[in-house]
Amino acid sequence: MKPTLQAVADAVGVSRSTVSNAYSRPDQLSATLRERILDAARQLGYPGPNPTARSLRRGFVGSIGVLFTSQLSYAFTDPFAVRFLAGVGAAAERHGTSMLLVPLPPAVTDARRAVENAAVDGFCVYCVADEEWALDVIRQRGLPFVSTAARDDAGADERFVGIDERAAARSVAAHVAGLGHRRVALLADSVLPDAPAGPLTVAGVDQVPHPTTRGRLSGFADAFAEVGLDWAELTLVNVPGNSRPAAAAAIAGLFDQPAPPTAVLAGSDVLALGVLDALAARPAHDRPSVSVTGFDDVPEAAAAGLTTVRQPAEEKGRIAAELLLDPPADAAAGHVLLPTALVVRGSTGPVPRS
Repeated sequence: MKPTLQAVADAVGVSRSTVSNAYSRPDQLSATLRERILDAARQLGYPGPNPTARSLRRGFVGSIGVLFTSQLSYAFTDPFAVRFLAGVGAAAERHGTSMLLVPLPPAVTDARRAVENAAVDGFCVYCVADEEWALDVIRQRGLPFVSTAARDDAGADERFVGIDERAAARSVAAHVAGLGHRRVALLADSVLPDAPAGPLTVAGVDQVPHPTTRGRLSGFADAFAEVGLDWAELTLVNVPGNSRPAAAAAIAGLFDQPAPPTAVLAGSDVLALGVLDALAARPAHDRPSVSVTGFDDVPEAAAAGLTTVRQPAEEKGRIAAELLLDPPADAAAGHVLLPTALVVRGSTGPVPRS
């Protein structure tokens, strides 16, 4: 038989609640009595109250969940995710709570179960493709959440921290358009569910489910529409995963076409770096002059001379956790729009003359 809290109480000659206070409310006991209780517990082999049961009684767990669509390893390898989670972690430390990473499995049933069973007090919803079903599950659980993706149907009392994805993407696309580029490829991660790698036909940007991807592609399209290029005239390339090798493989075939793109606008720096890898892998005599842009301004972007859009990753994570752990009384203050900046480097230049 495992030793119980009652066995410790009987050994010391006190009540169950007194033993419980020795663990959860030590200020209620004298130092001498608490040491007697803990010493008896050690001799009996009693490990202390079950933390899961204790959290249920208290009504809170002491942990916030970070929900994202990807494998768990993504949280430790993607440079933007690492910085975002550093911000979440810093805020969690200040509030004396912990952080639980909740990646969503591909199967919807398994993903729902992951959200339903996560032992957390609330969620930071980060980089979730079609997040509405996940938010429905969170609402059903009665838990608060903070989203990092702007949604048209978001309620006035829902908390959000993010950027104007469309405007930020428009700024870098306008830079490329201003350099004279008209044969343009747009590179994005998981444009459509289960779509293959490579060029992809999508009737309109509104067909893209991921709100962040949709916002960035919309901004790209806006800028080129201003110089007379319709959506159908832009080459959309799908990458099944936000990784450099996947991006390099998805884009490589375009450079073998008779009229390859003179510019590639990627939805992230990681994808853009993959494009640069694909170009570097070609023989020098067969390497086209291509302008390449990214998005995020991760540390590797500067080293590669990548033109990109800078957004504050750690600040986004910190504010997301702060909104969750210490929500403002004013609902309007729960909607935080962070600044972005166009960073022009050597990866972009005027369209090459034929």
